[in-house]
This record gives sequence, structure tokens and C-alpha cells, in this order.
Amino acid sequence: MHPLAKLDHLYLWHPFTQMRDWLKREPLVIVQACGAVLRDAQGREYLDANSSIWTNLHGHNQPRINAAIRQQLRKIAHSSALGYANEPASRLAEQLVKAANPCCVAQAGSVHRARTLVGQAARLPGGRLALETNAGETPAPLPVPALRKVFLSDDGATAIEVALKLAYEFTRRAGRSAKPKFLSLDGAYHGDSLGAVALGHIDRFHKAYAGLLFKTDKVMAPYCYRCPFNRARPERADARQYRKCRWQCLDALERKFEVQRKRGNPYAAFVFEPLLQGAAGMIPQPAGWLRRAAQIARAHDALLLADEVMTGFGRTGFLHPPTPSPAQALSPAPAPPLFACHHEAVQPDFLALAKGLTGGYLPMAATLTSQAVFDAFLGEYGEFKTFFHGHSFTGNQLGAAAALASLQLLQGARSIRARQQLQQALRDQLPALWSLPLVGDIRQVGLVAGVELVRDWRTREPFDLRDRAGLRVCQAMAKRGVLTRPIGNVIVLMPPYCTTPEQVQCIVAALRWAVSTL
Repeated sequence: MHPLAKLDHLYLWHPFTQMRDWLKREPLVIVQACGAVLRDAQGREYLDANSSIWTNLHGHNQPRINAAIRQQLRKIAHSSALGYANEPASRLAEQLVKAANPCCVAQAGSVHRARTLVGQAARLPGGRLALETNAGETPAPLPVPALRKVFLSDDGATAIEVALKLAYEFTRRAGRSAKPKFLSLDGAYHGDSLGAVALGHIDRFHKAYAGLLFKTDKVMAPYCYRCPFNRARPERADARQYRKCRWQCLDALERKFEVQRKRGNPYAAFVFEPLLQGAAGMIPQPAGWLRRAAQIARAHDALLLADEVMTGFGRTGFLHPPTPSPAQALSPAPAPPLFACHHEAVQPDFLALAKGLTGGYLPMAATLTSQAVFDAFLGEYGEFKTFFHGHSFTGNQLGAAAALASLQLLQGARSIRARQQLQQALRDQLPALWSLPLVGDIRQVGLVAGVELVRDWRTREPFDLRDRAGLRVCQAMAKRGVLTRPIGNVIVLMPPYCTTPEQVQCIVAALRWAVSTL
């Protein structure tokens, strides 16, 4: 066993890992990386197919981010944000506000929506919202809260924790409720701090801590592949494409809000991951669900809290990407939204960001909110209306410098073309997996794909989690030089944006081989 592996076994405790299993085998020790390629202590190379747990955007050892960190190191690495300001954090906040308030959301009409079969809000007797599925209709504009203030923190859970605390206290101070309640989606995962865990609804992660948590409510998520209301028989296609339903998931959401309103304590906020639930199993929402869900929440005066820890910074790509001709391939592609919410012209009251914020280099998170929320915490010193929450490394200069460099890269034509190319490469390669009888669903949203494994695609019968089907497939993929991590029986493919079409082909080929060995 390599000396570094021995040290790991002696001293380290890994997250989300059954350590009894871990100690039975020699771990991979990653020592170096460049682009989409990782290298271990034995000199073996691997393609990073999950962006080092969904964080790395532009590839490892990115020259411009490296240079930004080195330049900042020559000045100062860190000073406290409690009572002092600094240059990189101030500039980062400015750039995040600009990115989070695109004109396409302000217009809220959206050419994109006119291309879909998504409905317009209509009122039925009794005030209930219905969904009209008429092609070409543009939904009525949603209210557009401008996100003007940025609270920097350390990771995704703390970004959510900040948003949760702000929403709770803002609701109280605005006189909306003395005991604010929150609604989130079934299968939700929003982090591991206690407030974030309370918003989550994945029993295997959260059940052990139930005695420590405050109660939040949940509503069914739009999981088309396993939706009890989907009457379609399984096909060899993404379940969103052939589903047969009447949007009962939105009916359930509407009912939830109505019941809570009748109890005299309307929900303070609706918490969601836009377009795609990550830790739930890469569960994508059908086109139009997000916008209609936001309309329902707004109609009941609930704040919108968008968890874009995973989906932010371009991960959701182009929802309707053009297929470039050879001549067009050299021209800049139109810039897609950096945030998933904006694909459906939804602007939240709270936007929680982390993971890719620094391009995968350093821990940093941000919670963006409106001027109205900020103003609710203003007062005289003796009133103690301050937001009593903070972190030692808030506004860290190194993290902010890396994040500024990452944002600059994201907005460049080269990165936009690379993301377009990566999305198309996934779209070209993934269909080869449909020939495997153990593949039940393949769902791609932008630059993210989830491949759900089943015992029989014709019945959708799942593997028992104790079978470790997903884990065994990922272990087999590692033997073929591809690293990723499953979510139960779902194999996640989320490579860095610099991944080439040839590397995507290798990733999918390794997955195909690994599934065929089950």
C-alpha cells in the first residue's frame, strides 16, 4: 500500500463513506491534475467525470485562476470581514449582482417560453390555479425582485442556512407570520448544517438527526420517470419526453399552499433546486414546471428560495442549444443563463450559490437577496436588528480572487463555445446506453446527466440499494480510467467544461462497459 494511503487509513474519516468498506481496500490518492485529467500517487490517470464532486468548472490547474490566486497572494491571503472591507470581495459582490439580474429576467416574457408547450396561469372557480397547455403562449410576467445584496460564506449548506435565517426573520419583521414555515420538495437535499437538513427530505441522510430539527413540510417533486401519475409505459427515451399526465404535481403544490393558508399561517418561503434536484438522483423537472411552481408560490405570497449550489454557473447549459455548422463553430455562441432559474425567467428572493463559485478551487459561498430583505435588518445599534450570523473566512480574498477569475472565464466566448460543445457531446454519446437492459432512464440537463440503473427497464423495477449497483458500476469505471460517484442507483456524469468530445466518448464507453458487467 502506498505510504499516503496508509496515512489516510490511519487518520482520516471521509464524508458520506462507510469506513468499514473504505478500510478494506487501498484508496486512490489523487496527487495532481490538469484539465479534465486526474493523476494518482501510482501515476495512473483518470478522467474527472463528476468535476470533483460537482465543483470544478473550467478544469484543474486553470492558468487564469492560478494567476489570479498568485497575484492575490502577493497582496494578502485573508483578513476579517467583521468590521473591515477588502477589494476582491467587494468586486465579487458587484459581479454576482450583475450576473444575477439579467435583462431577460427583468423582461420576464422570454422567447424561450414561447417555444414550449408550457401553460399560462388561469384561475378556476374558487381561485385555484390551472395549467393551460397551449403551444406558443407566453405566461404572464412574475414579480421580479432585484437581487442587490450579497452575503458571503463558506459552502453550500451555509449559503442555505443564511437564506433560511434571513427569510425567517424577514417574515417575522414584515408581520407576515410569527412562526414562519417552509415548504420544500420531496427528495430535497440542501446541505448538512441543521437548518439545511431540516429543509431536506432524504431519510437516509437526515433521519438520524430528526430529534435536532425543526419541522418543514414537503410536496411531491416532478420525478417523471417514477411519478405515480405518469400513465405512459416505459420507452427508450427520457421520461420527460413521453410522459402522460395532467400536471398533478402542480396540483399537489397548489393544494399544499391552500391548506397552509387555511390554517392561518401561510408558508414563508418555497425552497427548491431549479431545473434539477441533485442529490435526489439528478431528477430533472419537465419544461415549464419551475415557472408554474414559482407562479403558485407567488400567488400565495411566499418567498422563493433557489438553491443553485449545484446548478449555478452554467451547469444547466443551453436548454435549446443550436447545432452549429462548421462555419458557425468558430463564432461566439449566444451566452446561456449562468443560473438555472433564469432559463424559465424566474427570479428568486434568495439565491444560494457555492460549489462552482471559485471554479472548484477554494471553499466559498454566497447568498444573494433583495434590498427589502436587507432593509429589514437596518436599525440603531441598540435595537439589535443586526443579522447575527458570520464566518471567520467570510469574504476571503483568495476565494474572491478565484471567483472573479472564474466569472470572467464563464462570460468569455471560449468558455461559452466549450460548454455548447460539451453539452452536444453528451447528447451525441448518451443514446448508446439505451441498448443496455439495465438502463431505465437517461436524463440530461445541459452539462449534467444522470443514468438510472434498474433490474428491468420494462417494469422500472429498481435495484435494492444493498445491491450497491451504482457503486459497483463506478468501481468498474475506475478500472477504465474514469472517476465518478453514484447517487444510489443513478450514475452521475458532470465533467468539467474543458472536457473534449473525445473524452466524453471515453467516459460514456467506460460507463457502457461497466453496466454490461453487472
